[in-house]
Amino acid sequence: MTAAFFIAGTDTDVGKTTVAAGLLHAARLRGLSTAAAKPVASGCARTPQGLRNGDALALLGECSLALDYAEVNPFAFEPAIAPHLAAREVGVDLSVAALLPPVQQVLARGADFSLVEGAGGWRVPLAGRESLSDLAVALRLPVILVVGVRLGCINHALLSAEAIARDGLTLAGWVANVVDPATSRLEENLATLSERLPAPCLGRVPRLPAATPAAVAAHLELAALLG
Repeated sequence: MTAAFFIAGTDTDVGKTTVAAGLLHAARLRGLSTAAAKPVASGCARTPQGLRNGDALALLGECSLALDYAEVNPFAFEPAIAPHLAAREVGVDLSVAALLPPVQQVLARGADFSLVEGAGGWRVPLAGRESLSDLAVALRLPVILVVGVRLGCINHALLSAEAIARDGLTLAGWVANVVDPATSRLEENLATLSERLPAPCLGRVPRLPAATPAAVAAHLELAALLG
């Protein structure tokens, strides 16, 4: 079997990579081979090997297939700003046509479980009038939505789900990542999300003292994704 999904978030800093690494780890615990791509990342650090992004490295660490860093993260930018602005500053074409081939190469490796992680929310701009959501559409991948649970998350989650459906993609599941454990009426908010999002909840990740892939995986369930 092979299964591949696009990981999107309701906003930036909602824990997309934390959840993605946890999903990859959970797949490995099932004995599945894993691969991942984060095609564009800003906020990269200079190293002797070149620009490196912490999120991309976290995904690479949960890939059972032998992938090079550049395969996982082909477009890396140093400033921690919107990717289209970072790309523009260094004269890089951040278009769907440029992003698509390297992601397809990772998917073509044929891992049992593959993830492609976006950046920020669903409508993050690329070059011209394109958005990162256009890459998901080009890939025709079902989407896993990471909901950063905090004040306002219901609106962000429902609007994201509506946009995903409007783009013709399937919402395969969603994960509640509790970024603010002090959220008022937490249980009621989670219940509302479960009632209104048109996909199964794959897990509820609490605020963990150390959000390692193994610790996150313990709060996730892949059955709804893999059958």
